[in-house]
Amino acid sequence: MLHVAVATRTFRRYSTYRAATLAGIFTNSVFGVIYSYAYLALWNENPTAGGYDAQDAVTYVWLGQALLMTIALWGGGTTDDLAERVRTGDIAIDLYRPVGLVGWYLASDLGRAAYHLLTRGFGPTLIGIVVFDIALPASPLHAVAFAVSLVLAVIVSFAIRFLVASTAFWLLDQSGVKVMSGAFAIFFSGMMLPLVLFPGWLGTLSNALPWASYVQVPADIWLGKHVGTGLLAALGFQVFWAVVLLAACQGVLRLATRKVVVQGG
Repeated sequence: MLHVAVATRTFRRYSTYRAATLAGIFTNSVFGVIYSYAYLALWNENPTAGGYDAQDAVTYVWLGQALLMTIALWGGGTTDDLAERVRTGDIAIDLYRPVGLVGWYLASDLGRAAYHLLTRGFGPTLIGIVVFDIALPASPLHAVAFAVSLVLAVIVSFAIRFLVASTAFWLLDQSGVKVMSGAFAIFFSGMMLPLVLFPGWLGTLSNALPWASYVQVPADIWLGKHVGTGLLAALGFQVFWAVVLLAACQGVLRLATRKVVVQGG
């Protein structure tokens, strides 16, 4: 199958950067330790903040570090290739291919995410288990639900990054939009601080935006905060944003290809 082959080859491509991967695991682990002690200090003052206990909070830290590159929180991934090909005009070759552009790049991004999950995801998580005794999934059902949630998180992230990269059709350079998107992602995903700590209307808004799919929803599923219909609702939230954003990708792509001008003529 074409999309499986695309994902497999992308996985292999990313696996060649071994030194960068090891450096990334080390960096994520160092920040995991720093954030863990900061969170422990916070929860020592308020042991039930946001409905978490201290172990939940530390587990959240390490899950965030594990998901950071898997979901490409700051942007990047295969969608950067798309933006560059738009800038150079090579996108014309892609548009001639007998395969949908969104599906092609999504398959490629899933291959990238799989590699980062097995390396920069598994590495920090193992350190968190050994050093901080972080919580494991609340049940086998939550472990399966977390795996599904993680795939959906990558798809939502991909769709937003694809939309950002598509601005290159009009701006020729996605850099400014990418920086802005990364700032929103860090704040509204729960990477900076768990969304359960956000007060009032800010918490309500943050939990309704698609970025909550990145970290907060998968982490809460791992921690067993969603059960029964609540678990289905959490996954449904991610499915909703995945469908809406992928549809937006297709719509933007159709608009872009009506006016695309290849550089040089």
